[in-house]
Amino acid sequence: MTLHDLPLLNACLNATTAVLLLAGWIQIKRGNKEAHKKIMGAAFCVSSVFLASYLLHKFTVGPKLFPMQGWVRTLYFFILIPHTILAVLNLPFILAVVWFAVTGQFEKHKRLTPWVWPVWMYVSVTGVLVYLMLYRWCA
Repeated sequence: MTLHDLPLLNACLNATTAVLLLAGWIQIKRGNKEAHKKIMGAAFCVSSVFLASYLLHKFTVGPKLFPMQGWVRTLYFFILIPHTILAVLNLPFILAVVWFAVTGQFEKHKRLTPWVWPVWMYVSVTGVLVYLMLYRWCA
């Protein structure tokens, strides 16, 4: 594996996070708090590995410019821009909901997660789409 393989790894990590987020949501809706705790912990860990890998790639390899023109370029930026903004803005909120859960502040955790979870899911799914558009469909 080289640094140039990291975008594929990152897409896999994003996809895994999305699956874990969905599984964690299902478990809490079923009332299975213990499974929810383990799955969401795994989602947080996978996301943390993603962030480290993403930053390593960007600081060593650098950005990749989108090669296409026309409507597909507009679509790419329509997905990329909110993905990027929401990823940055959501990070402190993810840290907060994890902190609230770990420290037993469940009312605060439950109050914040209806806003944080959908954004985290959106960022994870659109991260895979950005990868596919940049490295597979339009490469």
